Amino acid sequence: MWINKIKINNFRNYVQQEIKLEENINIFYGENAQGKTNIIEAIFLSSMGKSFRAKKDKEMINLNSQKSEIEIEYQKSDRDGKIKIELGNKKNIYMNGIKIKKLSELLGNVNIVIFTPDDIHILKGGPQNRRKFLDIMISQLKPNYMYHLNLYLKTIEQRNNYLRQIREERKDENLLEIWDEKLAEHANIIYQYREKYINKIKEKIKKIHNEITNHKEDIEIEYLSECKTKEEYLKLLKERRKLDIIKGYTTKGIHRDDFVIYINKKQIDIYGSQGQHRTAILSLKLAELNIVKEEIEESPILLLDDFMSELDEKRIKSFLEKIENTQVIITCTEKIKVENKKFLIYNVKEGNLEKQ
Repeated sequence: MWINKIKINNFRNYVQQEIKLEENINIFYGENAQGKTNIIEAIFLSSMGKSFRAKKDKEMINLNSQKSEIEIEYQKSDRDGKIKIELGNKKNIYMNGIKIKKLSELLGNVNIVIFTPDDIHILKGGPQNRRKFLDIMISQLKPNYMYHLNLYLKTIEQRNNYLRQIREERKDENLLEIWDEKLAEHANIIYQYREKYINKIKEKIKKIHNEITNHKEDIEIEYLSECKTKEEYLKLLKERRKLDIIKGYTTKGIHRDDFVIYINKKQIDIYGSQGQHRTAILSLKLAELNIVKEEIEESPILLLDDFMSELDEKRIKSFLEKIENTQVIITCTEKIKVENKKFLIYNVKEGNLEKQ
């Protein structure tokens, strides 16, 4: 699949811009803070319905405007389509001119794999970064996953509110069983999805990492969860009830899940070098790319936001060599050349594009 055109109106530092894209590689280069990442963000928004960096939609609207509009035209092996997103007092999403009612209707139409400098924190940072990685990958392949995840998070919020009411207003703690039952039901479905896709990553990443490191490093992944069955989680919630009431929040659950990566049997976030972290995240992203490709039976769009800054020349070359028949959107500070592939180059300056 590939995007052939992007139209942007009053989005970030862009007032009005139409961008035509090459089916293979597209490079946007320029100094920092000129608007390169905004193009990546617009594509991500069209795929996922939300930004990978803004917490609120209004942050993406041009400062001189009250509303913003993004439209992309894309092609897949079996169809073409158009997605339009309006940001203003509320967000409206249109698929081929028809307004959609649920976010799940958008997910899976434009499949993407994104690589940003912040992705190094998937391995270095806290568990929330690794859960976010899984959530983005799984939800665009299985929109039902996002449905259950959102319901789980809403139920957690309601349960936490009631925990505080028990503590402060002496409400009946037995009523917690209503939320516990709902939580356990959604948690079990979320766990099954996560376990399935962690296993898929395990299958792919070992071979990829071996090739990248010339068989010098062996990579392994361990999924950590205390919610493997509905019954297990209900028991845990009951055991932790008194502590949850004291703290005023739910201390255990699928929202605390994690996965750990080991290189040559050593935990990477504790013992890994900077180079090992970069190579491992590269392997993880390539595994994700292969899984999405296998699931949708065509290549997703690869978004590489300033990824050159995190990799040396050898890793960049190794990465690009493993990408075949894939549309790639690259942002970088310097103009780069790509060998043996078709590509377009745009210079980005203060929210304006100049085709090179």
